[in-house]
Amino acid sequence: MQMFRRLFIAAASAGLLSGLFVTLVHNVTTVPIILQAEVFERAAEEQSAAADAAATEEGHDHDAAGQSAEGHAHDGEAWEPQDGFERTAFTALADLLTGIGFALLLLAVYAVSGRAIDWRQGVYWGLGGFVVFILAPSIGLPPELPGSAVADLTARQIWWVATVALTAGGLGLLFYVREPKPLWVVVALAMIVVPHAIGAPQPAEYAAAAPEALQHRFVAATMIAQLLFWAALGLLSGYCYKRFVAPAV
Repeated sequence: MQMFRRLFIAAASAGLLSGLFVTLVHNVTTVPIILQAEVFERAAEEQSAAADAAATEEGHDHDAAGQSAEGHAHDGEAWEPQDGFERTAFTALADLLTGIGFALLLLAVYAVSGRAIDWRQGVYWGLGGFVVFILAPSIGLPPELPGSAVADLTARQIWWVATVALTAGGLGLLFYVREPKPLWVVVALAMIVVPHAIGAPQPAEYAAAAPEALQHRFVAATMIAQLLFWAALGLLSGYCYKRFVAPAV
């Protein structure tokens, strides 16, 4: 019970600090791009609604017109945080919870590994987390802006989980097995490559409301933000593990 308490204190400390840090990073990097993309998304939705209304009027189908208008009214009523303080607050909350969750995961791995961990080792683990949870899945499923066509959600989730698990297993065999045999190296590399050889689920037809250049900026900004987040999380979790957990191990 004492060990769990120490782990939670360490995870909360590292997660909260890294979450606050990445919230600031998001507000400088990704949030402005998302706001721009939402302008294009709303314009595309209005254009689509106008085209539907014109087609319905042309066909003299008043019942369908009423249903279409009702559907668009319901779409418009879908709740979303207001720009400004409310949106920033919800972004911060999501970042804080994400930071605490991943900090718990890293600290549990530190404890199970039995290795001496400090902030330097933590940075390496954090960079490994970036590769496993962000970089590898993004090769097949890059971050998407609002208004982009995407494949089936369940299929994407299955592929993402499989990619994360196989990448983590492959890196574990490469870097954390003492004197790995050539066969293990081949197996590890195969585990990392297999999800990408199979390919991530893709939409039947690519479509995006925002310009392609904006999408490229968003991908780059997201990668930078996530790299900084994982480096900070690794550093802080390593420090907090040595400070709060290691003395009791």
